[in-house]
Amino acid sequence: MDRTDAVSLWDRSSAEEDYVNPLMDGSDVDVAIVGGGITGLSTALHCAEQGFSAHVLEAERIGHGGSGRNVGLVNAGVWRPPAQVYARLGETYGPRFVRRFGEAPQKVFDLIERHQIRCEVTKTGTLHAAHAPSGYAGLKARFEDWDRLGAPVQLLTRQEMADKVGTDVFFGGLLDHRAGTINPMGYCRGLARAARGAGARISTGVRAKQLRKQGGGWTVETDQGLVNAKFVVLGTNAYTDDLWPDLKRVFTMIPYFQLATAPLGDRVARILPERQGLWDTGRIMFSLRRDMSDRLIIGSMGTIVGSVGQGLSQRWARKQLRRLFSDLGAVTFERAWHGQIAMTPDYLPRVYNLDRGLYTAIGYNGRGITTGTVFGEAIAGLLMGRDPSDLPLPLTDVQTVPSAPIMSRLYQTAFTANQILRSL
Repeated sequence: MDRTDAVSLWDRSSAEEDYVNPLMDGSDVDVAIVGGGITGLSTALHCAEQGFSAHVLEAERIGHGGSGRNVGLVNAGVWRPPAQVYARLGETYGPRFVRRFGEAPQKVFDLIERHQIRCEVTKTGTLHAAHAPSGYAGLKARFEDWDRLGAPVQLLTRQEMADKVGTDVFFGGLLDHRAGTINPMGYCRGLARAARGAGARISTGVRAKQLRKQGGGWTVETDQGLVNAKFVVLGTNAYTDDLWPDLKRVFTMIPYFQLATAPLGDRVARILPERQGLWDTGRIMFSLRRDMSDRLIIGSMGTIVGSVGQGLSQRWARKQLRRLFSDLGAVTFERAWHGQIAMTPDYLPRVYNLDRGLYTAIGYNGRGITTGTVFGEAIAGLLMGRDPSDLPLPLTDVQTVPSAPIMSRLYQTAFTANQILRSL
């Protein structure tokens, strides 16, 4: 598949077929789901498997937002280490949250296996790389947290990290054996296929414009017709718009860009030989992957400046690959893209009951694959009568971040400056 409008490398390389289907007016369902990403599709799949009628409304194409643009790391846990999650969420929710998100990669892998989703899955872990001695100290504390809980994590020395990555620039690392990598667009499309197979309906190219209470349920007004539902789930995360007041102001927007080389064959045999995904401890994080076609995919916080063939971002990428792998030689980039991350002030996601029968999960802080999958299942459980106290974290009221628009602009300036400095 090759498309001029592909949103990422994953869009072009996914073995799972894209799905396009317009809305037909007059749909009455148990649950209307706005957003055809991992959250919305996980919700639809888990609802449909329990006999609930579900209709997913996607304004663009399946996986158009962060689900089809992210790095593809299937990570355990969240941004904060376990001890900080305990302190933030308390004795009841803290251990439960840490346990469920520690198990989240296996939940993803189980769905992939059960539905035979073609998404280039690996289960060799992920690497959190220490960019400096201070970064290694932080990883050591994380390791001790997880090790006390019996998690299969491994603290790597500088030499052990060099053996895993193919470069000695890192000061050590943390290998999480629970984790892995996928083609995220392939996973998203596979969830859509599975949801449709279970009886859910999916409409693409349909934008939800207004939510109206109607009797004991809701009417979703779209640009192509109406959908009536007992429940509504908003699964838009970082791509949330003005459909519900203030919702897009509960997080700070962080852009993240990536560039993918052409397949490099034997030239990259020693780079990430076990194909773990990597991200570092730097304040402006960067990531590195090697896909099944032996492309290197490198990324960092910020947007693409220029194009895949010229401009600041590709200069940054070339410079970083030379820094990491001095003998790699010249490379050609074939894809460049960026997406959006919803960052919350405490780096933890939220689940909101916005109104009677109206729910959303939001603020994934760069952990969209596992978080979207887990919360899709959890919200489906809520709709079917499960006790809200069984959620991985408590339902909370919407609290906006007044500084979010300003901070987003400041961050973008800093990220662009970082590209400039690291391209010199």
